[in-house]
Amino acid sequence: MFAVTNIDDLLVLAVFFGQAAGQKAAAWRIVAGQYLGFAAILAAAVVGALGAGLLPEPVIPYLGLLPIALGLKAGWQTWRHRDDPDDETGPTIRGASSLQVAAVTFANGGDNIGVYVPVFTVAGISGTTVYAAVFLAGVALWCAAGYFLATRPVVGRALSRWGHVILPIVLIGIGLVILIEGGAFGL
Repeated sequence: MFAVTNIDDLLVLAVFFGQAAGQKAAAWRIVAGQYLGFAAILAAAVVGALGAGLLPEPVIPYLGLLPIALGLKAGWQTWRHRDDPDDETGPTIRGASSLQVAAVTFANGGDNIGVYVPVFTVAGISGTTVYAAVFLAGVALWCAAGYFLATRPVVGRALSRWGHVILPIVLIGIGLVILIEGGAFGL
């Protein structure tokens, strides 16, 4: 269940890790942000399973505005620094902050919440605790896999050269998918 609901996060993590390109502090910010965002997803799912309903269902598609805003910001920064002589491959973005990664993770987690709430409802407290522990271990595996993908020579070169362009496109794309699939704006 974790893998199916988070397969898209693997690509996003690889892009974020590609942006970090050898910067250990930036890589740890990505890991921290992924855990923070996923913890928020788990919290929303647990609260939803308990019947409190953290967010009204009609609001969830509008979470897609978060990655769109972050993508537009990253695109603007890339455009502003397009002529900077950082290196031969183009501008370097120093890596996303933990809060940016967390926001993208949470905004992209509407499907997770939708799947986890009914499962947690029937699993009870002990079952939900086991699911949460397994999912948090899965986050570590996902971070390792995203880092692995970003550090493969072919992928790493592509992300190093084009990551500053890919990141805004991926973030805006994720935001649009969340908005469209969620039925925002009557789409």
